[in-house]
Amino acid sequence: MKPIDTAQWKEFIIKDLFTVKRPSPRSQTNYDEGNVPFVASGNFNNGVLKYLEPKKDEVLDAGNCITVSPIDGSSFYQENDFLGRGGAGSSIILLYNPDLNRYNGYFLATVIRTVCRKYAYSDMANKDTIGAEKIKLPVDEAGKPDFSYMESYMKNLEFTVSSSLTDLLSAKKCGISKIIDTSNWENFKIEDLFEKLELKTLKKDFNKTFDVSEIQDDEFSLPLVNAKHFNNGIMYYGRECDFEASEMTIDIVKNGAIATGDVYAQPQKTGVLWDAYLIKPKAEIKSELVLFFLATALEKAIKDKFSYDDKCIWQKVKKMSIPLPITNSKAPDYGYMEKYMMYILGNTENLLDNLGA
Repeated sequence: MKPIDTAQWKEFIIKDLFTVKRPSPRSQTNYDEGNVPFVASGNFNNGVLKYLEPKKDEVLDAGNCITVSPIDGSSFYQENDFLGRGGAGSSIILLYNPDLNRYNGYFLATVIRTVCRKYAYSDMANKDTIGAEKIKLPVDEAGKPDFSYMESYMKNLEFTVSSSLTDLLSAKKCGISKIIDTSNWENFKIEDLFEKLELKTLKKDFNKTFDVSEIQDDEFSLPLVNAKHFNNGIMYYGRECDFEASEMTIDIVKNGAIATGDVYAQPQKTGVLWDAYLIKPKAEIKSELVLFFLATALEKAIKDKFSYDDKCIWQKVKKMSIPLPITNSKAPDYGYMEKYMMYILGNTENLLDNLGA
């Protein structure tokens, strides 16, 4: 599809185009599981954290709107009514316009996300700052937002994506699908396999306003993990002289609106900030593939057990267990883990090669 031409587009202030609202105060912990989407400040799955049962006579947030996360600017079009997370600083922001529909809603959500992605957990937006943001949009002959063009563009894009997915499914058939058999695995207590590292900053005058760079360079070269969802948990790059660091560790996010319970393998030398911690296998692990296997097993075991309101602290995590493949002596089979990850890596590379062909 050809790059979109924005030369004739014009800027509009969000609050001039939309009615800007926040949801009623509500937290997922006060609800039972159900079939109504609970939309929070997430940057995946259309912002839907889980599905809940509304309270008796509770008024849902109306669909046909755009939700925006104040944490990172993630924006999504919500077609149906939903329960929105409200009542706190990370409460989502709701944008309503009578001309919205499914297709131009997707278009506008993408534009808004591009403008608002500058926000971060340490520098969150709010209802007023989002409302004051400017977005550039196509216009009609009267100089007003051209909702018809947006709708047409997204319909054409949908067709293009559908064709690409067909090609992807064809490529997948060239690969080998194999479900891992865990029936003979054993459960291991996490504290028996890992230890938490107590890494510190080396400068006594260090504080949360230290100078960091989000772009790795010669001076700022040490990855620093924190409450970062995606990007392997790395939020900044710092100077090695300012931090203690360690290699072949696993990063666990203890506190974050969305990232709580995220687990990432960190084979390289890594430092840690205040909303995450690093653990290290007690066994000597030399293969980063084994580290990735362990990180995946850990996240599967703990991610759904914690939330923004229930921090993923080590005192709780270490008492939990994870299932792992075992040797004949009932010890964790790290050799099997490495071979399995090599299989996954090789199969993925084959799929990508076939897709490229």
